Amino acid sequence: MEQWLIFLVTGAAAGVLAGLFGVGGGLIMVPALALVLPLQGVPERVFMQVAIGTSLAVISATSISSTLAHHRRGSVDWRTLQRFAPGLALGALAGAFVADALTGTALQRIVGTGAILVAVQMAVPRRPSSAPPGLRAGAIELFGAGGVIGLLSSLVGIGGGSLSVPYLSGRGMPVHRAVGSAAAGGMPIAWAGALGFVVAGWDAPGVPAPHLGYVSLGAFVALAGTSVLCAPLGVRLAHRLSAATLKRAFALLLLAVGARMLIA
Repeated sequence: MEQWLIFLVTGAAAGVLAGLFGVGGGLIMVPALALVLPLQGVPERVFMQVAIGTSLAVISATSISSTLAHHRRGSVDWRTLQRFAPGLALGALAGAFVADALTGTALQRIVGTGAILVAVQMAVPRRPSSAPPGLRAGAIELFGAGGVIGLLSSLVGIGGGSLSVPYLSGRGMPVHRAVGSAAAGGMPIAWAGALGFVVAGWDAPGVPAPHLGYVSLGAFVALAGTSVLCAPLGVRLAHRLSAATLKRAFALLLLAVGARMLIA
């Protein structure tokens, strides 16, 4: 019961964060799963792969709810996403097979480092661009950047918003539109990444049943249910509140999470 409660609360927090910051909530879900799964007897060799694969599966559901909420507010640039999404998907698919080849300890270090880097990025105020508005990236650049963002996101188990938002806004897209487009970009990352973890872990021993590859279906149901319900709340907060204080608080949480993953 305690483990299910952790999954439900974690899913709710991840959903709000997905809508508020476009981050997908993976940096909350992966560390929580990494703590709980070993208590369920999941072997050290695969517990991080299960945590990341399950997180991406949850984000594949959360991203739909978050994207629809942003789309209703007109903050998704679908034309840009058509050129950005193929790279995101291919990078995420490749990341799943890279993760399969790594040890649990190596993945834990990658997730911890990623959490700290995202915390720093969120804590430092973003300077407004002095360039005229308008996306300054062609199709080839968007595909290449998408590939890198998808690969890194899949290795860490996130929807990529913490990478996509700075990239898109830095290339001239207004920040609210960048957040909405990053939330939509979480769909190809999560869907392709989750599929990769299903295939890569299909015959992996020690994954708790019921499961599809590295995706734990029990954890998926608990996390996804509250995530989808809470994602629209985060979107409403993103459009009504100044998120500066919340971002700094979230950055502190990520620093603690990152440190915990690095020293575990």
